[in-house]
Amino acid sequence: MTLTIKWLGHSSFQIKTERKTVYVDPYEGDYSEKADLVLVSHSHFDHCDTSKIEEVRKADTVIIAPDDCVSKIEGSVKTLKPGEEIMVDSIRVKAVDAYNYKRFRSPGNPFHPKGSGVGYLITAEGKTVYHAGDTDFIPEMRQLEHVDLALLPSGGTYTMDNSEAAEAALAIKPRAAIPMHRWDTDPEEFKKKVEAKSNIKVVLLHKSEEYQVA
Repeated sequence: MTLTIKWLGHSSFQIKTERKTVYVDPYEGDYSEKADLVLVSHSHFDHCDTSKIEEVRKADTVIIAPDDCVSKIEGSVKTLKPGEEIMVDSIRVKAVDAYNYKRFRSPGNPFHPKGSGVGYLITAEGKTVYHAGDTDFIPEMRQLEHVDLALLPSGGTYTMDNSEAAEAALAIKPRAAIPMHRWDTDPEEFKKKVEAKSNIKVVLLHKSEEYQVA
């Protein structure tokens, strides 16, 4: 079985299993298809767009988001802290750390403090996708195993830049990687750095393009 990954823009993705539709960090892109599961990495508006969440929500949609997102989203919301996991039908979702330790909005005040946001390991159809959320290249990434596809922020300023995202990919050792949260940076830089030092396949998607994790 395959997973189909569609990049909607920024950090927004649609993941389709044989029977389920998942959205991660809904913000950019088309949300005409309803969701079975919505995952939100943190509360910033460009990751937790409540209008998009309501657009895809149906009566039985499961929404998982960190604590500080819950008050923004109407209705039932589940929360996962790093290390916690849940089964949603046939999809396993595990939260992992995502934070800044080197990027600050003011001295001692990181854009993404540890504990405020998460990344997700999403396992379905026998494949695992890692959505890193907004994060620096953190030590916890070295503990990740058996990742088929890593979705890594690479735009700098608030997250890893291309060089750091490449270091992260080399540490995680996924079968494939897709840069996201790219802003106006050149993803070819990420691709060259990763593929020069590994057998990891780097996939550069345009908005609304799909990649199949076979």
